Amino acid sequence: MTLCGPKASGVVGLLFLHLCYPWDTGCVALSPSSGPLPRPLRLQGPGAATGFLRRLKRSWVWNQFFVLEEYTGNDPLYVGKLHSDVDKGDGNVKYVLSGEGATSIFIIDESTGDIHATKRLDREEQAYYTLRAQALDRETNRPVEPESEFIVKVQDINDNEPKFLDGPYTASVPEMSPLGTSVIQVVATDADDPTYGNSARVVYSILQGQPYFSVEPKTGVIRTALPNMDRETRDEYVLVIQAKDMVGQMGGLSGTTSVTIMLTDVNDNPPRFSHSKTHWFIYTVPESLHVESVVAKIKAVDADLGPNAEMDFRIVDGDGLGTFRISTDQGTQEGVITLQKPLNFEERAIYSLRIEATNRNIDPQFLTLGPFSDTTMVKVAVEDVDEPPVFALHLSEMTVSEAAAVGTIIGTVTAHDPDSANSAIRYSIDRNTDLERYFNIDATTGTISTAKLLDREVNAIHNISIFAMENDPSQIGKGIALVTVTDVNDNAPVFAIEYETFLCESARPGQVIQTVSAVDKDEPLHGHHFFFDLTAQAVDNHNFTLRDNKDNTASILTKRGGFRRQEQSLYRLPILIVDSGSPSLSSTNTLSIRVCRCDPDGVAQSCSAEAYMLPAGLSTGALLAILACIFTLLVLVLLIVTMQRRRKEPLILEEERDVRENIVRYDDEGGGEEDTEAFDMVALRNLNVVQDPMVRRDVTPDLPSLFVSRLAYKTLPDNIIFREFIWDRLKEADVDPSAPPYDSLQTYAFEGSGSLAESLSSLDSLSTDSDQNFDYLSDWGPQFRKLADLYGNRESRNPFS
Repeated sequence: MTLCGPKASGVVGLLFLHLCYPWDTGCVALSPSSGPLPRPLRLQGPGAATGFLRRLKRSWVWNQFFVLEEYTGNDPLYVGKLHSDVDKGDGNVKYVLSGEGATSIFIIDESTGDIHATKRLDREEQAYYTLRAQALDRETNRPVEPESEFIVKVQDINDNEPKFLDGPYTASVPEMSPLGTSVIQVVATDADDPTYGNSARVVYSILQGQPYFSVEPKTGVIRTALPNMDRETRDEYVLVIQAKDMVGQMGGLSGTTSVTIMLTDVNDNPPRFSHSKTHWFIYTVPESLHVESVVAKIKAVDADLGPNAEMDFRIVDGDGLGTFRISTDQGTQEGVITLQKPLNFEERAIYSLRIEATNRNIDPQFLTLGPFSDTTMVKVAVEDVDEPPVFALHLSEMTVSEAAAVGTIIGTVTAHDPDSANSAIRYSIDRNTDLERYFNIDATTGTISTAKLLDREVNAIHNISIFAMENDPSQIGKGIALVTVTDVNDNAPVFAIEYETFLCESARPGQVIQTVSAVDKDEPLHGHHFFFDLTAQAVDNHNFTLRDNKDNTASILTKRGGFRRQEQSLYRLPILIVDSGSPSLSSTNTLSIRVCRCDPDGVAQSCSAEAYMLPAGLSTGALLAILACIFTLLVLVLLIVTMQRRRKEPLILEEERDVRENIVRYDDEGGGEEDTEAFDMVALRNLNVVQDPMVRRDVTPDLPSLFVSRLAYKTLPDNIIFREFIWDRLKEADVDPSAPPYDSLQTYAFEGSGSLAESLSSLDSLSTDSDQNFDYLSDWGPQFRKLADLYGNRESRNPFS
């Protein structure tokens, strides 16, 4: 059976079906005009060996059918013909087609074997179809030829344009790149058959983007077409690239894509200051500006970006090299000028600086473009401000002996006005650092003197703050005076500890029973050296002796043995201790020695005297002594009960009363019409105001001192009277031994001097006349004599009343 194509087809590309034997005269072998006929197959079988021509049964031999894609005719497209040698044309053989597209795309005339395509084919969807052909006996439906396969290949036409599957493109290239620098490669694909004709052969061209870039026609590589393109001038380019098939010939299809090319930055621009070298940046700062404060920020412009625009600043020259420093703000790339030393308008009013800005990351290939740095001039003008006084020495060290008399001058502090006005200075002591008011200062000269007797053992160093003020009270300078109190020998030595000495009854003569040492609050330059001895009264005692060890200790030794607790259980030995000061001081210290019963190892077991039972009971003297003690106790109890019933005012606070919980309030009368004057200082001069010291009720008050304290306020200036009053009250609260250990509320008030009623309080009864008479206290007996002395006969005791 032979598969043949049409004999008179005018369509180029329809394939042949030849494979006919030479003796088959009825078969026409067709071939396309573009190629020669294929070589016929040789005969196979026994007849081929003998050379005798003999017809043998053989299988089908097939080739491909070619069908043009995109056929647009109205009739089915003729594909080819099937024919079997068995078919005699009498209609007994029928042809059957199966496989891909059979009956749906390809149909066959079962009588003639003609094959037609009924649908429009697209090579890009399916390039070929595999079919199976079979010749059957029409009556028996049995194959008369073996089934075989053949291929129908769809022949390509140029019906697809090139496409850029990865477009649009984005690329970048450094600015100032050389001519021909490769940027990016674009690729277009064509769905047509690349093995047939030129339908899939693409060439590239640039439609938009000249004269800056070019594209290679065959590869699609885009390159720079101009040298030294500057990003600072233009940083973005949009190209349109075309791909055309048919090798770019007329009639070919084309596609386009866009390519966005960004110029990346390189360091091809130096920093530039907006001011030239002949113009100055001028800044003004006050002379009170603190060290490390920012004076100014200076900007240099660099057209580059990122690291290429980073720069470093430095002070190249000028008279402010040591006074100012410049650094780079990494966020803003500004030069930050900071102060390194204090400014003084009186010393220098203006500074000049020459500042250089240099690129940090310099590209060597662009060094020919010039130096990547720039300089400018900066002037810093200092403004004069009113400054507080300045002490010549911030810390003045002074020494004074603790034996110095009140009013002794211990040193002088000096301050001056740093401003050109050179105002007068007044000095004062910060009383917060001298609460006890040990020192005074001359307001004009700054001379410091003692106001009280000093005691090195209480406070060896006084750290007081000195204020220096101008006429403007807001301008206050502060200095420190460190006063060291030197020692004098004003303390006698005493025992180092309170000794507890035990003496065994079995002690032997010459036995050391105690070693004593001494301490002294004084601190001599060469250390302490103490001398020990018994007092004159104890030198001749028969019990103990003392040995000075010459190392600031002494040993106590027994003179005899045979001590008995029943005879005497406690001995008191007076010891004299003398220091080595000039003049030397001494003290007598008593050592108590208790006689004890000891074990064989000398450890005290019992030190109390054991009572001996008398056969006849207690003696008469012992009984009388016991009765006398009992009677005395009863009398004391009765006396205490009687006094508690008859007293009208307690002399001491009751235990259940807690003075810490008391709030003392004095509700004094106002000053009449003078109360309408806010903060009237005249009210503070009222003679009825008394500085009330903390006075115990069982001690006679010192009335002359109270009267003097009252007159002291009258002589004070108006500007410090109130401050002095508060200081005195604060001091009284601080030194009061009965004051609570925590803060308490106290109210201090003054009466107005214009009140006719004056004070109705009894607080001033000690220093003013009173109608109350306490003479009856003298009639209560000797127990109340102290109260009578305190409250009775005031006229005779108060010379100021």
